[in-house]
Amino acid sequence: MADAYSVKQLNTYIGEWFASNEALQDVWVEGEVSNMKRAASGHWYFTLKDGDSQLKSVMWRSYTDRQSFKPNDGDKVLAHGYVGVYETQGIYQLYADSVRQSGVGNLYAEFERLKARLLAEGLFDSDRKRPIPAFPRRIGVVTSAEAAAFQDIQNVLRRRFPLAEVLLSATLVQGAEAPPKIVKALERLNQHGGCDVILVVRGGGSIEDLWAFNDEGVARAIAASRTPVICGVGHETDTTIADFAADLRAPTPSAAAELATPDRADLRAAVRDLNDALFTHIDDTLSSAAADLNSARRMMGHLSPAVRIRGLRQQVDDRAQRLSTGQAGRLGLLRERVATRRSALHNADPRAILKRGYAIVSRSEDGAQMESSKGVMPGTGISIQFHDGELKARVEDKDSHERYKRTLF
Repeated sequence: MADAYSVKQLNTYIGEWFASNEALQDVWVEGEVSNMKRAASGHWYFTLKDGDSQLKSVMWRSYTDRQSFKPNDGDKVLAHGYVGVYETQGIYQLYADSVRQSGVGNLYAEFERLKARLLAEGLFDSDRKRPIPAFPRRIGVVTSAEAAAFQDIQNVLRRRFPLAEVLLSATLVQGAEAPPKIVKALERLNQHGGCDVILVVRGGGSIEDLWAFNDEGVARAIAASRTPVICGVGHETDTTIADFAADLRAPTPSAAAELATPDRADLRAAVRDLNDALFTHIDDTLSSAAADLNSARRMMGHLSPAVRIRGLRQQVDDRAQRLSTGQAGRLGLLRERVATRRSALHNADPRAILKRGYAIVSRSEDGAQMESSKGVMPGTGISIQFHDGELKARVEDKDSHERYKRTLF
C-alpha cells in the first residue's frame, strides 16, 4: 500500500499548489453577495454566488477599513483578490482586497486602455516628474469649496506649516461636467496663482464618483502644469489616471497636504539640533582659538622686542661690568707699569745719581761732557755739576800745584 497523506498534509499540498498558480493570485470575480457577516474583528465573511455556483470569500480588516463601498446581501459586485485554501476546513476561498459594485467592468477596461496609451506616450515617465519644494510659500488647491477634503487640507496645513498661504481654485469634482472645470481650475492657478505647489484632491467614493480624475484632458492638464502637482484622490486603494500624471501621488487629501509641507514640529527639532550643534561648534572653535591665542602669546612673549631688549640690556650690563672690570684691571696694570717706569726713570735721573755722590763734568767752553780724563789739557775750564748746584773750575797739573805751594795730589 502506498504511503498515505494526512488530511493536513494534503490540504497544505493543495494550498501550496494554489499559491504557485499565478492566474489564481490576481483575479476578478463577479457575483452576488450572500451571507454577509461583518465580524467584531472588522473582517468580512461572505459568499459570492452565480447561478448554482458559490465561492466562499473573506476580506480582512486591513482592507475593509479602506472600502468606501459597503456591500450587502443581494448586491452584485466585482471582487478582486487571490484564491487560496483554508486548510482547517479544507475549502478554497477568495481572499478579497477590493469589492466594487458590478457593472463598472467597462469603466475598468476604459481605464486600462487610457492608462496603457498614456504610459506608452511617456506621460507618466519618472524623468518628467518635478521635485516638490521643501518650503512652499503658497499652496494651490483644486477641489470643491464644499468638500470635506478642503477642510481636511486646511486642518493639516494649520497644524503642520501655518506659514503657507492656501489658494483655492474651486471646481466640480464629480460628474460629466467636472473634467473641463478641473482643467480650468488648474489653468487659473498656473496663470495667476503664483503657487509653489498645487494639490488636486477629492475624498473617497465609488469608481463612478472618481471617474472625472480618469479623464484624459485632466491627466494632460496635470502633466502640462508649470507648477508641481500632488494628486490625492479617494482612499489609499483608489488609483486614478490623474495619480499617474501627477508629480507625486498621495493616498488621501490629508496625505497630499502632508507631502506638500514640512512639519513645524520637525523643523523646531531640527532648528534646536542645529542651534545646539552651532553652539557646540562655537564653543569648540572659541576653545581652540583661545588655546591657539595662548600659545601665540607664549611664543610672542619669547619673541617680544621687550623681552629681547631686556636680554640686550642684561648683555649690556654684563659687558659693561666686564668692561669696567677689564678697564680697572688694565688701569691697575698700567699704574703698575707707570710706577715701575717712574721708579726706573727716577733711578735713572742724573740728579738722583748725583745725590749718591756722583758729578757731571763738562768743558766750560762748549759744554761737552767729559767722560774721560785723557786728553784734558791743563788750564781747561770745566763745569762740575753736583745734585745741588754747579761748580766752575780749571784743570791744573802737578807742576802748577807745586808752583803755588799747594799739594793737591
